[in-house]
Amino acid sequence: MNALSKLTATILAVASFTIASPARALDKPTGDVILTVRGPDLKNANAGDTAQFDRDMLQALEKRTGAMETPWTSGKVEFSGPLLRAVLSAAGAHGQKLKIIALNDYSAEIPYEDATKLDTMLALTMNGKDMSVRDKGPLFLVYPFDLDPSLFNEKYFARSVWQIKEIEVSE
Repeated sequence: MNALSKLTATILAVASFTIASPARALDKPTGDVILTVRGPDLKNANAGDTAQFDRDMLQALEKRTGAMETPWTSGKVEFSGPLLRAVLSAAGAHGQKLKIIALNDYSAEIPYEDATKLDTMLALTMNGKDMSVRDKGPLFLVYPFDLDPSLFNEKYFARSVWQIKEIEVSE
């Protein structure tokens, strides 16, 4: 076997192992839990049948930062936080609908594809500062109004929940 054949065989062996190996388990939070994800058959549950996240866990996920105007803020504001799809992926969640639940039990139902097809984020910071409960924190579902102005309408405003504590995934 020549060097190229050996390299190709090694790459194929590693790729098949990677594909066949199970998803990495979600670590348990070491800080205060600020988000719980529930749903049927979460692949990466770390607290009973739920996936719980502290701030550090959320900050470690793929994130986005965007400067945009919203109906709830004055002028252009910079939001930053993990992509919603990254949070769902970390939890091993799959479904058709998401129920986003706030600390005061207000909730909004959104299609799962809002997480997969849009760069929707769970904002942890606003203008570089952690969001407090008083300022719509600890998590605020922010649609990418800066990337797609057609989202700037009542349909998406109604889905933009703040003070998020929980996400329920359903079929």
